[in-house]
Amino acid sequence: MGTLDRAELEAMIEEATVDAYGEGEERTGLFTMLEQYLDLPFTTTVLGVEVTVRGVDLAPDGRIVARCSRGRVRQSIGILDLPLPNPAPEGAEWIEAYRHWAG
Repeated sequence: MGTLDRAELEAMIEEATVDAYGEGEERTGLFTMLEQYLDLPFTTTVLGVEVTVRGVDLAPDGRIVARCSRGRVRQSIGILDLPLPNPAPEGAEWIEAYRHWAG
């Protein structure tokens, strides 16, 4: 990742937030794009442990989170804090766009 330039990221953000009014609706627009385009599930490593990312959610505090699991253990991790595997899953550029938007 990190291959998109600022103009490309801003075009993606514009696409996701075109009808949004305010930060909450903009975040929802970006969340919708993640939900639609991020290729799930995928595995990644969090704190040295392999986990499966099964989905994305809007947390009650407004953050976009990744729903992760390992065996029976489930945990939501802020998508901005989620280490991505190499190669990154299809659609991961939307995480990059969200990161750019979140500043």
